[in-house]
Amino acid sequence: MNGSGRAWLGARGRLAAIAVVMGGALSLGGCLTLAAPSNPHDAFFARLTAHCGLAYSGALTSTDAVDADMAGRGMVMHVRDCSANQIRIPFHVARADGSWDRSRTWVITRTATGLRLKHDHRHADGSADAVTMYGGDTAMAGTASAQYFPVDAESIALFRGAGLDRSVTNVWSMMLDAAETPNARFIYTLTRAAPHARSFRVEFDLTSPVAAPPPPWGSER
Repeated sequence: MNGSGRAWLGARGRLAAIAVVMGGALSLGGCLTLAAPSNPHDAFFARLTAHCGLAYSGALTSTDAVDADMAGRGMVMHVRDCSANQIRIPFHVARADGSWDRSRTWVITRTATGLRLKHDHRHADGSADAVTMYGGDTAMAGTASAQYFPVDAESIALFRGAGLDRSVTNVWSMMLDAAETPNARFIYTLTRAAPHARSFRVEFDLTSPVAAPPPPWGSER
């Protein structure tokens, strides 16, 4: 078995372990049954945490003209940093000149009522972009496989201050197949209502981990 295969089996093992920690275990008649978290937010967070340390390749699957420069480019997501309350996922995109844009990190944080998604954008020198840490909180329960993040008031103010009024109806989503799902994928989307309709979608293959990329810009390690 190659390194990628061992990494994937390790991820499945971590998923079972996390189910025990977050959902508890029920012993009945000498048989141990693992209970998945009953709260959809917790279940999604646990499922994503199971991939911690692993990286996956992906591609743009939407066709908005504004994203033409990303079409056909290499992409890697890296579930790089995980704690009990936060997961950081750098999103690396290949450039035409062969270098990589390492400016983006998705930050998923547990809150008292659900989950929060923020976008940490940095320059190559590590400094924060003028438009960064925008996103939103879950407004519904979602499922273990899908969570939706409508833009929050803080981000609306940030967008308007930057002259990005078109972004004030943004809704982001993350969809995550269970480990045992054939052709399992992680999908990130951005959608926006008319008159500034927007559809951005990237998909990552969870069946074959790839080598971890270098740190994202602004990372301390």
